[in-house]
Amino acid sequence: MIVWINGAFGAGKTTTARELIELIPNSTLFDPEVIGGALSQLLPPKRLDEVTDHQDLPIWRRLVVDTAAALLAEVGGVLVVPATLLRQDYRDEVFGALASRRIDVRHLLLAPAETILRERIEQREAPSGPVDRQTCVRQRSHDHVEPYLAALGSWLTADAHLIDNGRLSPHETAVRIAEAVRSGAAPAVDIVQTPQPTAETVAAGVLLFDARDRVLLVDPTYKAGWEFPGGVVEPGEAPARAGLREVEEETGLRLDGVPRLLVIDWEPPAPPRYGGLRFLFDGGRLDPTATDRLLLPDTELRDCRFVTEDEAGRLLPPEHHARLRWALRAREQGAPVYLEAGAPV
Repeated sequence: MIVWINGAFGAGKTTTARELIELIPNSTLFDPEVIGGALSQLLPPKRLDEVTDHQDLPIWRRLVVDTAAALLAEVGGVLVVPATLLRQDYRDEVFGALASRRIDVRHLLLAPAETILRERIEQREAPSGPVDRQTCVRQRSHDHVEPYLAALGSWLTADAHLIDNGRLSPHETAVRIAEAVRSGAAPAVDIVQTPQPTAETVAAGVLLFDARDRVLLVDPTYKAGWEFPGGVVEPGEAPARAGLREVEEETGLRLDGVPRLLVIDWEPPAPPRYGGLRFLFDGGRLDPTATDRLLLPDTELRDCRFVTEDEAGRLLPPEHHARLRWALRAREQGAPVYLEAGAPV
């Protein structure tokens, strides 16, 4: 199990985490800041200059998950992780990847009032160094207050167990967290558990269109980026039936009949992905009443939208956009297309 202590810079996450490992038996502290420090030494300066925060590096998010999983496998027990996560898509990516490894996450948020938070930032002891560096650290902490408040006003309050530690010491805060975890007041994060593939997979997607022939894309909570409705074909399951099942599970829409095949694409292995066969089917044009009935299960999809082919290019990975382009051509011409790595053969 992981106890993830979230909050703005200056909320007291790390000091609380140090107290918490004294209260939870067989617990270990893992601070993802060590991952950021390592990447500062490992990545080329040019790559580091492209981002303002280590969290914006996909490798940071991947290494945090892999390191947490490896630590738990090594020492067992409970991992206490003090780390700020203010972007919902990053939270979904990290927690979803942990869920895929069957690791429960208890999400706690330290939420002092803004005035107290800013006072703590001013009183915070910055790392030793020149005065201008310490000023920079404090300013960066202040700059994170607005994104924190924005997240607090939207998804964070519904996602995490809040603890107002404005008037609490780190030890008192840790006691509150330990009790919330013990009592179940801070339950395991409810997120879809999609096991990581260990070999090539077969996946089926279904293209659904609105009255303007825009295609439906969905934004899964358990991984980064937009996708077609669909998913992995289960053992013994026909790809077309798998696509229909996934559409109903993800959107609440029950489609009649077997959808028409548009594309078969062989996705080559590209570590860490194993690749495999990818099917795209034509689910047809939805009438306005059907589009109004679209459901978004909180644990599976964050959002959905109908987009044009060009708009899809700004949301989908290049290989998926290529697959979509050929699927749309196949739909126009009435004949399926076989692809390898997104290109016709």
